[in-house]
Amino acid sequence: MADTSEKIVLARLPRSAAFSFDLAPDAPARAALAAEFGLLALRKLRFAGSLVAEGKRDWALQATLGATVVQPCVVTAEPVTTRIDDPVTRRFLANMPQPEGDEAEIPDDDTLEPLPEILDLATLMAEALALALPLYPRAPGAALAQARFAPPGVAPLDDEAAKPLAGLAALRDKLAGQDDPEKDR
Repeated sequence: MADTSEKIVLARLPRSAAFSFDLAPDAPARAALAAEFGLLALRKLRFAGSLVAEGKRDWALQATLGATVVQPCVVTAEPVTTRIDDPVTRRFLANMPQPEGDEAEIPDDDTLEPLPEILDLATLMAEALALALPLYPRAPGAALAQARFAPPGVAPLDDEAAKPLAGLAALRDKLAGQDDPEKDR
């Protein structure tokens, strides 16, 4: 049976077997997350998976985040419902490599995190949800109208005129045709 508690003391977990978890927040908890992320609604939310020991002190988390979110359309503000089913992978390292110097590069493996004493699964679930949310939800058929801005007395700039390099290919071809001796025959 999976554990439904949110905070896990990793030092107390047995390293010989996987630790399963299954979080399904109730309506008030989902409403709080919806408000935090600016959602119109968070209809369903589930975070289930397992923690497995790696080596002497490290842990690996494999989980699935499932959610049904309702967001405002970026064009019309109409409700847009999205189903999210994302895998979540994290590796918690006791000896997390620390960046050196004033500038540091982001590691290639974005699943690595320092080993916490207490792993808060609810916080991890909220982070995974925030990363999975569509950035620009759009209702079906929603499109932006053509916007034209110009000072008085000046013709508005349209999409074609805003591409100043688009005509260079035609000019190149025209000039290439004038230099072609075969074309004059």
